[in-house]
Amino acid sequence: MLPILQADAPTRVQRCCRGVAVAMATCLLLAPSLPAQQDRALTLDAVHAMVAARSPRVRAASALSKAVSARVPGTLRLPDPQVQLGFMNYAVPAFRPDATLGMTQLQVMQMVPLPGKLSAAGAAARAQVAVADARVGVAAWDARGVATMAFHDLWLARASVGVTAETRALLQEAAAVAVAMYRSGEGGQGDVLRAQVEVARMDDELIRLAAMEAVATSKLAAAADTSADALTGTPVLPSVPDTAPPLGLLESRVLDGRPDLRVGEAGVRAATAAMDVARRERWPDLQVGMQYGQRRGEMGIDRMGSLMVGASIPLYAGSRQLAMRDEADAMRQMAVADLAEMRAETRARVAAVHAELRSAQRLRDLYRTTVLPQATAAAEGALAAYRSGRGDFMAVIDTRMAVNRYRLEQLNIRASEGRAWADIEMLLGRPFTELASRPSEASHD
Repeated sequence: MLPILQADAPTRVQRCCRGVAVAMATCLLLAPSLPAQQDRALTLDAVHAMVAARSPRVRAASALSKAVSARVPGTLRLPDPQVQLGFMNYAVPAFRPDATLGMTQLQVMQMVPLPGKLSAAGAAARAQVAVADARVGVAAWDARGVATMAFHDLWLARASVGVTAETRALLQEAAAVAVAMYRSGEGGQGDVLRAQVEVARMDDELIRLAAMEAVATSKLAAAADTSADALTGTPVLPSVPDTAPPLGLLESRVLDGRPDLRVGEAGVRAATAAMDVARRERWPDLQVGMQYGQRRGEMGIDRMGSLMVGASIPLYAGSRQLAMRDEADAMRQMAVADLAEMRAETRARVAAVHAELRSAQRLRDLYRTTVLPQATAAAEGALAAYRSGRGDFMAVIDTRMAVNRYRLEQLNIRASEGRAWADIEMLLGRPFTELASRPSEASHD
């Protein structure tokens, strides 16, 4: 608490308070940012490495791909043969063969699909493997994208905490100045209340940012399947290109390489292969069998053999095999339509992400070259007016608060730019640096 001022020395006290206020206001305007706590860096590359090695989503997609691959060899093999052992014409309950008709038989039956059926089934199975493999890529980039977004949220929360804590410290100093001036009779009670309200608002903002940091940390830990303790360190944003790639180049590259589109294209191929299998289902399957039998005769053991050839009859082809063909054809049409919709959605998303990136980059340049310099100049002008006795002390505080508010907005813009580049990576299915490394292929917007 400040000591109670003596009322018998107003002039000296007022001059002293004015000097202290001017000095504090100078510190408020010119105070540098609080030094960052020395801590190890948490880089986005390190986060990506953890996600690639530990992501449950990627592991699940990889396991599904292995499971689908394991089905392929079986589709290329003949159905399992059937073996039957029969005891014909045995007396019951003695279970002795009849002297004349009693016989023991061994029968083996094998179904043999017509040529082309097995190869078509194998092609369909391999097409499903291609779909599963493509989904592994989608899962990997989705997990990477989720982690990247959470990383930028974490960076934004940590950086905002630093700026907000600095602002709170400055406001506490401002509150002390306002109290001193109020007691000296040169300030109003409204200045004191305003300063105290601003300090409380900064406390509220720090609480909100702490919750935002906790949420971002938990999302990042979940994406990497690790604990929050493994993510200690100061997040450091990677460097990104200063300019956005041309929209035409970006769209062509995304349409050529987006992982989701690769899944859709593989799905069309799988549906086409399944339709080929369904069309062949109308063809009958052959059955080949051999039978061996023996019985005890008057001259010893009588041995007999049989050869059997049969075929399945598509008796209900109209409601079974032809219906399967229609189903497969409809599934292919659906896959083609899904791919067309995905391409249209991709073009729209590319345009939206490109617009977001261009907007973030323009705002970044605007804040760096115009907004912050002008806000700083306004703060300096308010300080100069206050020093000369023509200005209001709260104007110094307001202009300094504006500078800090613009600094927070600048952090948001930088995080938005990083998220836009992360979206571009997810759309491309590869690091955005590969796109920026070939400017000769760029086309104008």
